[in-house]
Amino acid sequence: MAKSQQQQEAHGIGQIEHQLNNQMEAAAEIQGQSKLDQEIKKATHRHPDQLNKRSE
Repeated sequence: MAKSQQQQEAHGIGQIEHQLNNQMEAAAEIQGQSKLDQEIKKATHRHPDQLNKRSE
């Protein structure tokens, strides 16, 4: 039973993340993105290997 509940919670979290991403993109289209927002978005789409190279 616990495994099923964990799966449901994980699915719910994924849905929340998806919704927040959609809201962020809609706000950016309406208001435009700040430079910080653009940098954060770029960082979230980097490959993990690229992140490791930057931290070295």
